[in-house]
Amino acid sequence: MSRRSGQNGTIVIQSGFYRVRWRMDVEGQEERINMSAKIVPVVLDKLGNPKPPSPEIRRKARGIVEQSGANSKEHFNRVVLGEVSFREQAKVYLQWAKTRDREPIKDISSIEAALNKWILPEIGDLSLGAINNITIKPLVDKMKKSLSARTVNTYVEYIQQVVASLKDGETGEPIHRRKWDSTVMDLPVVNQRQQRRPSLKVQAVNKLVTESKGKEQALYVLLGATGMRLSEALALKPAISSTTGVLSKFVSKLTVTFPASSTISRRTVLIVRSI
Repeated sequence: MSRRSGQNGTIVIQSGFYRVRWRMDVEGQEERINMSAKIVPVVLDKLGNPKPPSPEIRRKARGIVEQSGANSKEHFNRVVLGEVSFREQAKVYLQWAKTRDREPIKDISSIEAALNKWILPEIGDLSLGAINNITIKPLVDKMKKSLSARTVNTYVEYIQQVVASLKDGETGEPIHRRKWDSTVMDLPVVNQRQQRRPSLKVQAVNKLVTESKGKEQALYVLLGATGMRLSEALALKPAISSTTGVLSKFVSKLTVTFPASSTISRRTVLIVRSI
């Protein structure tokens, strides 16, 4: 915002007053407008001519400009950068999300599908600064009629990420700080018990076991008997015998950690002796 910062104002004499003039960004238009305000009555010298503005008058002039917000980064970010549309920023966000070095999103197709089908048709042309709890509530109400609670919440998270992706170039902080409120948006509550959890039936598990051999067969038995996730089973430390296809040492209780190097998501599973 270098071209819009650091204004001291220009002091002029008009109608018997020292006045300060400056330029101001205004919402909804590209061009800035000219502003003017009185400072103090003109002071005359012995000859009756106006005296040049004193340091005190210049100080007051700067104070008027500062108080107007013309030099405020917050005002610049809200008025100027806020005119970026949600649609435009969504493109920037997707490009950044898949190319960033820290945890890039390898496949953004699901996000693009959500944006194109549900989000952009409703709020794509709104300015980014206008996106908030109230303006996206109609979209939430519309999605609730066709989508699951989990999907609606996920799509709202996409919106929040796009809004937060516009950053201040100097601080790296979001331009538009939002306090998202699920109650105001009336987001549906996600019931974990109602979430889809695909599972194999006994016949399918038996077929996998009988038609496999060695370590692969042992893995299928372990997954079926313990209910472990595949990633958890692959992270196990106890060795599986390459000849017998069973755990080399019997354990009645095993603590599984995923990821293997983390202390988060730790849970205990039971392994029966027959395995």
